Amino acid sequence: MSLTLAEDRGVSMAARAQARSFLDAYLAGTPDEVPVPAPPRPPRGPALAPPLQAFALRGCLLTRDGPLDNTWLVIVGGRISAIKKRRPAGVPGVDTHGVILPGLIDLHGHPEFNVFAAWEPPKQYINRYAWRASAPYKALVRTPQDKLQAKLPRGTQLRYAEIRALVGGVTAMQGASGTNRATDESLVRNVDLRIFGQHRARAMIDLPSGPRGRGADTLRNVLAGIANGSVDAFYLHLAEGARNNQRSINEFDRMVKFDALTPATVIIHGTALTVEQLGHVRDAGAKLVWSPQSNLRLYGETTRAAEALRMGLPVALGADWLPSGSTSLLAEMKVARQELANQGFPISARSLVNMVTEDAAKIAGLSDHLGVLAEGRVADVVVIRRRSDDPYETVVNATPEAVELVTIGSDLAYGRADWIKLLALDPMAPSLEPVLAWGKQMMLDTSYHAAATASTAASPPLTQLRADLTRVYPPVGPIWA
Repeated sequence: MSLTLAEDRGVSMAARAQARSFLDAYLAGTPDEVPVPAPPRPPRGPALAPPLQAFALRGCLLTRDGPLDNTWLVIVGGRISAIKKRRPAGVPGVDTHGVILPGLIDLHGHPEFNVFAAWEPPKQYINRYAWRASAPYKALVRTPQDKLQAKLPRGTQLRYAEIRALVGGVTAMQGASGTNRATDESLVRNVDLRIFGQHRARAMIDLPSGPRGRGADTLRNVLAGIANGSVDAFYLHLAEGARNNQRSINEFDRMVKFDALTPATVIIHGTALTVEQLGHVRDAGAKLVWSPQSNLRLYGETTRAAEALRMGLPVALGADWLPSGSTSLLAEMKVARQELANQGFPISARSLVNMVTEDAAKIAGLSDHLGVLAEGRVADVVVIRRRSDDPYETVVNATPEAVELVTIGSDLAYGRADWIKLLALDPMAPSLEPVLAWGKQMMLDTSYHAAATASTAASPPLTQLRADLTRVYPPVGPIWA
């Protein structure tokens, strides 16, 4: 591929100033600790829609030890209380006839941008700096984003994106912009914001240009947190470009010079990393998050993921963002499977499911909370309609249309209307919003917060979010598509 020198070097100073609002949102990351929430106070607006104190789900459970057919998952107070073959006495339950697994974890994205419809890149780019500078991207994404930021309440785009993720089975994700940071957990858990009462992850998009460049002090603070044990995961975009792009390849050496290759480092993309550099990543105890769909569409090639997996480097998946990435994490899994086969590394369905559940939780430093179905764990659970004798193949081949129930801790976040009415403490709670999803009657609860805090207000329903977004930007990308 060939590009002008100007494209590879980025934009002019004038263009940089014009793009500042967009870049502020895109580059914000979460490099600083999110403040501790204010003392609790009663939430405003309609009451939440919690489930019954105890209920049970029957199906094929995907556990760390393998699938358990015809087994009951008992949930009490938002946690998994038991896994048993016999139906628990005195507990309301649903025989789902489906596959029950931990909530999916999407370890890379820019969710605020997922309000846009999928973008068709007019050509392939040499690196991320090139497409940032392109005129089509400015017209189709950057300018509308500036308009949305200026005219919508803070967090509107993020909440709409969380709903998009939720209906695809995602219960935790990475990448919410620092400009929308929340002090308490919202609809979908944000792994690099405050989660389970702590903020032990940080995220940056670009490395500083030098020891005194923009972000250098922030990076030093992050590295100090890793050194003193207060930061467990550091998400860093790195080497995102064509494999022969020297600027992208050189980012690895820049990271090393900053002493930023640590056991807490989670490299996002790494498309230009050489096999030798991947080996150094593994030896340092760092990890990799792979977003093949976006890479292939923007650069025509993607990370040497097969080599990473062969050498034992921990790898998780992320759907990136809708302009160039997949419409859901379920869709991203299919691209990953095909690309690994293209790279000569066929992967089993079970291993692919682990990449978005247990392996992802380990990479995020949250393996004590997420990623497995086990007694005592929070009940972040997804039920998928079974369509194969192999339950793992059912998950890998699923689309969001097959997602029948999603619980996040104590919240019935999304699911079949008939099931929600059986399991909700108050099926008529005003926060339960009826939605028509791919021809099915479903219910959605957008009111969830992990705890009632001073910032907790009644979250707008999907109908209001959609109306606000389309008023400012009519071609907002649909959720049910």
